[in-house]
Amino acid sequence: MKKILITGASGFIGGFLVKEALERGYETWAGVRSTSSRANLQDKRIRFIDLKYSDRESLTVQLADFVREHGPWDYVIHNAGLTKTLDKRNFYRINAQNTANLIEALATSGCKPEKFLLMSSLSSYGRGDEKTFRPISLDDPQLPDTDYGKSKLEAENYLRHQSYFPYVILRPTGVYGPGEKDYFMEIKSIKSGFDFAVGFTPQRITFIYVKDLATVAFLALENEAVRNRHYFVADGDVYTDESFARMIQEILRKEHVLHARIPMRLVHIACQGSEWIGKLLKKSMTLNTDKYIILKQRNWICDVTPLQDELGFVPAYPLRRGLEESIEWYRKEGWL
Repeated sequence: MKKILITGASGFIGGFLVKEALERGYETWAGVRSTSSRANLQDKRIRFIDLKYSDRESLTVQLADFVREHGPWDYVIHNAGLTKTLDKRNFYRINAQNTANLIEALATSGCKPEKFLLMSSLSSYGRGDEKTFRPISLDDPQLPDTDYGKSKLEAENYLRHQSYFPYVILRPTGVYGPGEKDYFMEIKSIKSGFDFAVGFTPQRITFIYVKDLATVAFLALENEAVRNRHYFVADGDVYTDESFARMIQEILRKEHVLHARIPMRLVHIACQGSEWIGKLLKKSMTLNTDKYIILKQRNWICDVTPLQDELGFVPAYPLRRGLEESIEWYRKEGWL
């Protein structure tokens, strides 16, 4: 039985990666902090480890001890990371430096895996062309314009410079599914009869259902020919913010919804105000200045041809099916 480590296992994406690993018969180790909830990690087959990412020396000792007792992991999925924070320096500390610490510790402790998969983000590329709306290509320069995206690129660059370390980098677009909270806010708003879109030019957006993302991760790990490669991950279809909202409305069977477009200037003020309130309350807010840059971007189309050609990926969940399953889950769990 092959062994796998999945970091960030207590999070939204991490939980689905763990389920996929168990279904494929892996001895599955979940990297989870002692303070994190394990509510979604109840399967008795899961084994846990609390990794000390911030201290490279301690982490190396910890992994060396692990190897002596259990042997090395065959695969590592590094999914742990930060998507919002009060202090933007935390993006670089957690998303970039902790990734470097883990890679270095794995290599020097005798725990180097057959393959290391880094869960990055489409945000590591920055803004797509908003005149031609051509898909963002892997050959395009990476020019992230958010601190989150910059920290993800920093992690990618460190990994790519470790020639001794076999890796795969995944850059998913918008990930949705049961338990996700940001898209849920829009679903909840539409259920209440209101939909607010940003700016007067429609966004062109792409998605990947969380279960399909988990499938892609294991296609990349288990394909021996795939080494030192990187991929955008999306279902291959393109939507507008308006068509996305109306699809949600149809699934909810909500007859009357007020669809309004909010001027970008007002959104900017709201994001700045939300960030300021967050600092007062010492709480990370969904709306912040990084989020404003993401909302402002009109082109989120990415080229998934390499994903389809090299991994043979065909999504099991087109957007409508994924949304139907997600909304059913939100209802069942009492979120809606």
